[in-house]
Amino acid sequence: MKLVLKYGGTSISTPKDIQNVAKHIQFLSKQNKLAIVCSAISDTTDDLIEISQSIKKENKKKAELLAKNIANRHQQLAKQTIKKSQIRKKLLQTFNEYFDELNALIDGMVLLGEVTPRSMDYLFSFGERLSIQIISAAIIDIGKKSIPLTGKEVGIVTDSNFGNSKPLMDTTRLRVSKTLDPLIDKKTIPVIGGFVGADQHGHITTFGRGGSDYSATIIGSCIKAEEIWLMSDVDGLMTADPKIVKNSKVLPEVSYIEAVEMAMFGAKQIHPRTFEPLLSKKTPMRIRSSFNTKNKGTLVTSSPSASAKNTVKCVSSVSHNGLIDIRGGSMIGTPGTAAKIFATLADASINVMMISQNPSESSITIVVKNTDLDKAVNILELELLGKIIKKLEVTTDMAIIALIGSGMRGTVGVASKVFGSMAKNKVNVSMITQGSSELNLAFVVKNSDTKAAVKALHEEFELSKIN
Repeated sequence: MKLVLKYGGTSISTPKDIQNVAKHIQFLSKQNKLAIVCSAISDTTDDLIEISQSIKKENKKKAELLAKNIANRHQQLAKQTIKKSQIRKKLLQTFNEYFDELNALIDGMVLLGEVTPRSMDYLFSFGERLSIQIISAAIIDIGKKSIPLTGKEVGIVTDSNFGNSKPLMDTTRLRVSKTLDPLIDKKTIPVIGGFVGADQHGHITTFGRGGSDYSATIIGSCIKAEEIWLMSDVDGLMTADPKIVKNSKVLPEVSYIEAVEMAMFGAKQIHPRTFEPLLSKKTPMRIRSSFNTKNKGTLVTSSPSASAKNTVKCVSSVSHNGLIDIRGGSMIGTPGTAAKIFATLADASINVMMISQNPSESSITIVVKNTDLDKAVNILELELLGKIIKKLEVTTDMAIIALIGSGMRGTVGVASKVFGSMAKNKVNVSMITQGSSELNLAFVVKNSDTKAAVKALHEEFELSKIN
C-alpha cells in the first residue's frame, strides 16, 4: 500500500520513542510505499510562541533563553538517538545552522520592534524544520534511505493568510507529486514537516495549531495514498475522555462526518480541516497509537459498515465556557438583529461556539470561551446595549456536553433518554441545541457537573459495549 504516516509531537519526544518510530517505519517499508509527516517535538511550538510573546514585550533576554532551551533539547536528542557518528555529526551541524538562523531572526524582530503574522509563521516553522532532520537521520541510522523536506520544499503552495493559510490544491498537487513520486519509487522515505507551507512568493505560511494532520491529508491526496495514518499518543477516537470515563472504548470505525464533529468537540488530535482533501477521493484514514502499534485504532471512512452505525458513538465535553443571554423587546420580528450581534462579535475576533434562540425572538443565548467572555460582554455593551439589546445576563464556568453519532438521525427517544439521564443524576441543563442533521445533540451544564453528565450518558447509551 501507499501510506502517509503522520507522527504527533508526543510520539517523537525521547530518544527511545524516535528509535521505535524509525524501527516501525523500517518494518512497514518492507511491504508499503511510505511518506512520513512530522509535528514539532513536544513543547517546541509552545516555546516558539513564548518567544514571539517575549519579543512583543521587548524582553530579548527571555526570547534568547527560550531559543537556547530549544537548541539544547534538540542537541541532546540528536546525541542520544543517533548511533553512527558520521550521521550524528552531520545532524548537529545542520542544527547549528538552524539555531544561528533562529537567533538572527530574533535579533531582526527585536530590532524592528514588531511581530507580524508573516514573521511569526517563519518563527513557528522552526519546530517542524528541526524535527524532520532528527527523524530522517534516525531512519538513515538504521540503514534506510531517507530525506527531510519542509512543507515549502515538498511543494505545498498556500494563500498568503499567515497563521491560518489554506492550500492552493491544484498547484500543490502538481508540485508535491512531482517531488515525492520519484523518491517513493526509489524506496527513499521522505520525512516532511507538517503545519507549514509557502505562499506563491515563497514566504513561509502555517495552517494553525494542529495543522500537521492537515499536511498529512494534503500530501496523501497529492500522491494518491491508499490510507493515511495519524499516529499519536492515543489508541484512536474514544467513546469518551478516558480521564473521565475509565471504561471508555476505542471506536473501531466512524464516518468522516462523525469524525469532523468529534474534532470540533474536543477530540484534540484532529485539525478540523483535515478531512477536506480526503472527501473527493474518499481516502480512508486511521487514527492510531505510535506506542501501541498492534492496536489498529479507529478507521475513518466515507461509508462505515452497518455494524458501526450505533445510535450514539461518543460523548464529548468542552469545559470553561461562558454563557451570554441577550434580551430585548425590540429584537422581536426585527430583521438583521442576529446579524448585528454576530457581526459585532466577529469584528472583535470572538468565536461563538453555540447559539440558541427562542421562537418569540425576544432572546438569543450564545456560548463563548471563558477567555473571550469579558471581551464579548464589553463589545456587546458598547455597541448594542440600549439600542437593540435591553439586557445581558452572563453565566461563567459552563461546559458543553455533546453526543455524536449518525445513528441518532431519525431515532425516536434519544433526547428523552439524554434528559431523563440528566434528571436522574440531578444535573441542571442550561441550554440545548441540535442541528437539522441530527448528528450531534449538544447542551450546556455547569463545569462542576461535567464528569457526572459524561459518565451518566456513557452508561445510558451503553458505550462501553461498543466493540
